[in-house]
Amino acid sequence: MKIRTISEELKREYGGKVLKLSLSSGCTCPNRDGAVGTGGCSFCSEGGSGDFAAAPAPLEEQIREAKQRVDGKFPASLPPEDRKYIAYFQSFTNTYGPVERLRSLYKETIRRPEVVILSLGTRPDCLDDDVMDMLRDLRAVKPVWVELGLQTIHEKTARRFGRGYELPVFEEAVRKLKEADITVIVHVILGLPGETREDMLETVQYLADFTPQIDGIKLQLLHVLKGTRMGEEYLKEPFPVFTLEEYTDLITGEKRDAKAVSVPTHGFLWLYHSYKPEPVKEEKEAKNDGAAEEKKEPVKKTAKKPAAKKSAKAGKV
Repeated sequence: MKIRTISEELKREYGGKVLKLSLSSGCTCPNRDGAVGTGGCSFCSEGGSGDFAAAPAPLEEQIREAKQRVDGKFPASLPPEDRKYIAYFQSFTNTYGPVERLRSLYKETIRRPEVVILSLGTRPDCLDDDVMDMLRDLRAVKPVWVELGLQTIHEKTARRFGRGYELPVFEEAVRKLKEADITVIVHVILGLPGETREDMLETVQYLADFTPQIDGIKLQLLHVLKGTRMGEEYLKEPFPVFTLEEYTDLITGEKRDAKAVSVPTHGFLWLYHSYKPEPVKEEKEAKNDGAAEEKKEPVKKTAKKPAAKKSAKAGKV
């Protein structure tokens, strides 16, 4: 399967490496505050799936700290003034809040000379007319990406993890965004509970065939976190998760019996490739000078191996 990666695409467009600065807008999510639901999607961490994003703080401080985390990936010979970034507002729902406050924040961000792209993670049900007007205004300054957390096209799966909207909402959101000349990237989670290999391939094929064309697909391996509802579900009744071999077979399609997915050449594929150890059952917290660790961690201790499968593993792609 031939793909064009995001790294290749950005180097072609901007003449060199472009890195993401993970930032926080201070928004929450309608699936947490009661507008749609409470508690968020069952896999979502307390940080709103933005655990590597900067904590809410003045923009200048967030950007400075985010640069410190990623600048080591640039060649040492590249002067700071020549380094290029995507300002990525990652955690929670970054179009869910007072539009004028968000407009001010995002305009301040996109006008920075080192920022070449503004990227906003959000939900398809949080793109009303005022938000779309804001996105059009921002797009007039520099490219704007909207990253939509679809995860799956299968409603049974979506109800299980509590997504809070149905597929037609996503379809309408993509159409509105493409009409506004906004780049659309869609997040897909591989390995959601109850999904088969065929289910996952159907989601990717659906996105590859979608009209209007989607610009990118971000594939992420399910990461089961301690303290989430999904983590609690796993500890009570473990569900199958990918082995490394199963995951790589799915991504590469190298097995002879693998179903092919025809990905068109107009878009790019974004893969997260850090494979985590096996999830294991929660153990007693070790004492550490009396300090309790509050940060979310992968669930610890594996379930028993299924009779016909290798041991389960989880990670974030």
